[in-house]
Amino acid sequence: MTNNHTLIIGGGIVGATLALKLAQAKMPVTLIDARPARDESAWKQVLRRRDARVYALSLASIELLKDVGAWQKVALSGRKADYSQMQVWQLNGMGELLFGDSDRSAPELLGSMVEPAVIEYALWQRLSEDDVSDYLTVIAGQKVVNMDWRGTQQGYRVMLADGAAIDTHLLVGADGRGSFVRQQAVIGLDTLDYNQTAICCAIQTAKPHQATARQAMLPTGTLALLPLADITDEDKANPQHWQSIVWTLPRNYALALLEEDERVIADKLAAASHYELGAIEQIESIASFPLSAQQAKRYVQDNLVLIGDAAHGVHPLAGQGLNLGMLDVKALSEQLMHDYARSGNKLWGSNQTLRSYERLRRPHNSLMMHSFSALNWLFAGSLAQMRPIQQIRSEGMYRVGKIKPLMRLFAKQASGV
Repeated sequence: MTNNHTLIIGGGIVGATLALKLAQAKMPVTLIDARPARDESAWKQVLRRRDARVYALSLASIELLKDVGAWQKVALSGRKADYSQMQVWQLNGMGELLFGDSDRSAPELLGSMVEPAVIEYALWQRLSEDDVSDYLTVIAGQKVVNMDWRGTQQGYRVMLADGAAIDTHLLVGADGRGSFVRQQAVIGLDTLDYNQTAICCAIQTAKPHQATARQAMLPTGTLALLPLADITDEDKANPQHWQSIVWTLPRNYALALLEEDERVIADKLAAASHYELGAIEQIESIASFPLSAQQAKRYVQDNLVLIGDAAHGVHPLAGQGLNLGMLDVKALSEQLMHDYARSGNKLWGSNQTLRSYERLRRPHNSLMMHSFSALNWLFAGSLAQMRPIQQIRSEGMYRVGKIKPLMRLFAKQASGV
């Protein structure tokens, strides 16, 4: 049996980033990932393929990945697509919002689009490096099968599938939307089913994306066209033509469309975008997922805290899901270290510390969740197509787009800094 200051269950991007953050501060931490470990050759196999999914990393998320030494590896890989503009428009009205300034000689960076495996590989490399390895234990390929709370002083005893037991003072649930930690802690969920399905894929368009993230607000839902990194020599010879697509549709329509031939899907997708970037020349890796929002009724209880998707999940409308989780990591690590230093290096993960984290993050995440839901309602669905709603929406977008200080504020909020 081993005893740990902090045990993180969930080795995805959010969990691994928190583990690195704590290990860098010389705080002992164990990270458990249910997925089997990959060696270098397995990672190379995964990274050989272009992933249709992409994370729209905000400047705040990039800064956090820099802090833990992972972003430098992402940058060296060349597998990122920086963007300096965001365009939001509706096809049946005059409203359009354009964030960023392409006329400047050096446009300001708004964020970067990166495939999930590229970030995970960079974090995996960091987890074994000398400056953190003395404080960090990684257990891969093991599921947690039981959690037993033994009182505030002792914390949790966690049992793994192989029979190993780990005692920990602070248990962190970073294990995704279906969080085992949250379920075992009997923490309820507020949920909202949108009755929508998102189709995601990678497409090559006739026109270049010009480092612009685009989002069309359609009557059927949102259509996002997000820049993808150029990964082959052929791509690099004719750059900026690959995009990641997240196309939100009513569930029945999406499921019917997925039965169609790839060429049919590509043609309907191009038509839905009103050929903003011309015809779609190639389409790859078509997949789908149902859309819902959820939030844990509480983020903390004695010796336990939830972060990332274990605590909240939002509509992908603004691509902020991972960014909210990274802000959780920043807030929790800072609160833990601040209160630990204030206690004379005696109290780690106290109830007061955890409640402070919850007060910082839950209201903000709740606001974001409901804001995205409201935007989805405003643009998609039967009520959204009523003429008065369309006129108010178009006029609102037009007027907001004319107020430059407000546009700069929105861009700053989206960047998370």
